[in-house]
Amino acid sequence: MSAELCLALMFAGTFFTAVSQVLLKQSADRHYSSPLREYLNVRVLLAYAVFFGVLLLNTYAFTKVDMKYGAVIDTVSYAFVMILSRAVLGEKFSKGKLLGNLLILAGVFVYML
Repeated sequence: MSAELCLALMFAGTFFTAVSQVLLKQSADRHYSSPLREYLNVRVLLAYAVFFGVLLLNTYAFTKVDMKYGAVIDTVSYAFVMILSRAVLGEKFSKGKLLGNLLILAGVFVYML
């Protein structure tokens, strides 16, 4: 597998990490009949399964990609979380959050050049 494809997989993994965070937030916003059900429900288990899958994906990707890209690609998750929070949870974001995420994306773009 090429390094470029592994970079794309790392970006996809970052997106799926954001999806997992939204699932955990949805689970946290619900009330459960017992403390055990708070931690053992479909959303939580699915979110952690996705986290584990992304961990395996990144472990493989780092065999083909320089380590210096990992931290930079991971910062894109902030933008994904903001977008998904708005789309799925209906959360609003401020101009400051929007500006901050645009700066993050600009930094990633400049670094990847």
